[in-house]
Amino acid sequence: MTRMPVGVDLRSIQTHVLAYMALYQLCKLGHIVVRPSFFTATRTFVHRESTLSVLGMSKQIRLGILTPSSNTALEPLTFQIVSSIPNVSVHFSRFPVTGISLSAKGLAQFDHSIIMQAAQLLAHAEVDMIGWSGTAAGWMGFESDEKLCEAITKATGIPATTSVLALNKALDIFKIKKLGLVTPYLDDVQERIVKNYTAIGIEVTSETERHLRVAKNTDVALIGEDVLEKLVGQVVEGGAEAVSTFCTNLIAAHKVELWEAKYGVPVLDTVTTVTWDMLKQCGVDTKAIKGWGRIFQEA
Repeated sequence: MTRMPVGVDLRSIQTHVLAYMALYQLCKLGHIVVRPSFFTATRTFVHRESTLSVLGMSKQIRLGILTPSSNTALEPLTFQIVSSIPNVSVHFSRFPVTGISLSAKGLAQFDHSIIMQAAQLLAHAEVDMIGWSGTAAGWMGFESDEKLCEAITKATGIPATTSVLALNKALDIFKIKKLGLVTPYLDDVQERIVKNYTAIGIEVTSETERHLRVAKNTDVALIGEDVLEKLVGQVVEGGAEAVSTFCTNLIAAHKVELWEAKYGVPVLDTVTTVTWDMLKQCGVDTKAIKGWGRIFQEA
């Protein structure tokens, strides 16, 4: 017979389970309506919380990150961002991406059926949140990420967000209407991103955008800090109210605080935005994260 550890409060476990059962019965009777994914997520929550309580363990928050296969920047940067929070761990799942273009092959890399396979693997680890650390919605349309998040939650019961959706949320919080956009992308990719931001009322002009015409993703990570700093300075000089280093294979997140101090505007790196949003949705006080930009302190 298994013995419970001394001091375990079984009443808290019973409360969670009874509340879940009561809500389920009300739904069956038609008194209230709840999305089916709620019950999947709640079952996972009750199971995790009950197990942790019985074993006398503190709450560990697991972040699951969807990662382009050729990306060599976002994993070390994400680890560094969360390193000051002892009860948060990050876990990664890759899917094939080697280059960025608007060709049929380039767009097919971001087919949701492929990304979903990587998301399902993160679900095996019972992560608390799934984040797509990538910027494809910039040129494929923001609704693409919205649909992806809905599909992930429906299939796994785990809430989801993305770098781009989180960036847009931060732009709203900071009340940004004129964005400085710094990317490594080709001309037509950049044009599509600018068009999509213009459509939601965020102005990006020729003075507030810079791009480097790089298609191969592994080459993006070779772009130097001095190059990026020059581009950030140029778009601020052009009138940007905030700057986004818009690609999760740019090694830029660790320079954000320095650039914010130098140029006087928020700098929203897309490795940073998805990490920030995941932590916020998991109830973490992001003010504990120092040195990674205003987003963690003010948003």
